[in-house]
Amino acid sequence: MNTLCLPAQENTIHQAAQLIQQGQVVAFPTETVYGLGANALDDQAVRSIFTAKERPADNPLIVHVAEERQLDGLCEVTDTARKLMAAYWPGPLTMLLYKTSQVPNVTTAGLPSVAVRCPNHPVALALLRACQLPIAAPSANRSGRPSPTTAAHVYEDMQGRIPLILDGGPCQVGVESTVVDLTGPVPCVLRPGAITPEDIAAVVGDCAVAPSVMRPLKEGEHAPSPGMKHRHYAPKAKMTVFVGSNDQVAAEIIRRYDAAENAVILSHDDLLPAFGSRRAYSLGANAAEGAHLLFQRLREMDELGCSLILAQGWEATGKGLAVMNRMARAAAFDIVKV
Repeated sequence: MNTLCLPAQENTIHQAAQLIQQGQVVAFPTETVYGLGANALDDQAVRSIFTAKERPADNPLIVHVAEERQLDGLCEVTDTARKLMAAYWPGPLTMLLYKTSQVPNVTTAGLPSVAVRCPNHPVALALLRACQLPIAAPSANRSGRPSPTTAAHVYEDMQGRIPLILDGGPCQVGVESTVVDLTGPVPCVLRPGAITPEDIAAVVGDCAVAPSVMRPLKEGEHAPSPGMKHRHYAPKAKMTVFVGSNDQVAAEIIRRYDAAENAVILSHDDLLPAFGSRRAYSLGANAAEGAHLLFQRLREMDELGCSLILAQGWEATGKGLAVMNRMARAAAFDIVKV
C-alpha cells in the first residue's frame, strides 16, 4: 500500500473523510498525539486499526466525536459527564461511560464501557464533521512504540500500512488524553494526562487515581483503559528513570553513564549543566514541557542508536503524574529512587 502524507487542508480532509466512510483507516492530528482513525461503528474498519498497529485485541480504543450530541445512542451520558464536558470539551479528557449495543465489542475490547472524547484540534474536528461518524482512534504508532507527535513519526511507523496521513504539524500537548472512569460512584483516573485529577475534582467534587497508574497490571487484571495493560511508549534502548533530589539524581546518573557504553541522558533543564560534555538532552523546565518533549526525545534516542537511556523523572503529582506514567511504562517500570 502506498501511504500519502499530505498537508491538512479542506480537500485532503475531505479525502480522509471519504476513506473513513469507505471503511478505511487514516491518521490525523489531535492536540495530544496523532490518532489512527476509522469508523467506530464499523466492526471490520476497527479491526483494521488493530492490524495496522499490531495492537492486542484486548486493548480498548477511544471514540472521538465533534460534539456532545454525537454521543446519543452510543453511551449513557451521566450528569457528572455533562459537567466535565462543559468544563473540558473540546480538550484532552476521555470519559468511560456505559456503552450501548450500537458500539461494536471490538471497539471496547469487549468491555461494557466505551471511552469517548472530543479533541481540541481544528483538523480533528473538521474531519469528524466531514465524515459525520464517530471515529475510533488510538495513537498512530506501531503498538509499544513511543506515541507520534508529528506526521513524520506516523509515517515512520505506518508507511505501507494505511492510505493517508493528514499532516497538521506538531501536537501541542504531547501525551495522550486523561482517561477518567465515570462508571463507578467516584470518578477515577485510569490514565493521567493534561487534565489532572485536581482539575476533575474542582468540577465534580472528588476524583480518585487508580493504583495501576504507577504500576504494571497484575496477572489476570483487565485493562479498562488504553495505555494500561501492555508495554507502551518504549524506545529501542533500555531505559531507567531516576527520582530524588537533583544532586543525588545527577550523581547516580553520572555514575551509571560513565560505567556504560553508548548511553544518553534525559534531564530537566536545570540539571543539564551537571552532566558536562556527556550526551544529555532536555526534557524541559517543567512537567508540561516534559509532556510535550518526551515522545519526541524517545524517538530521537532511537535515531541515535543508543543502548541505554538514563532519564530524570518528575514528581508524580499534577501534570507530572502524566509524564511519569509514560516514562514508567517506557522504562518497563525500572524506576530508581535515590
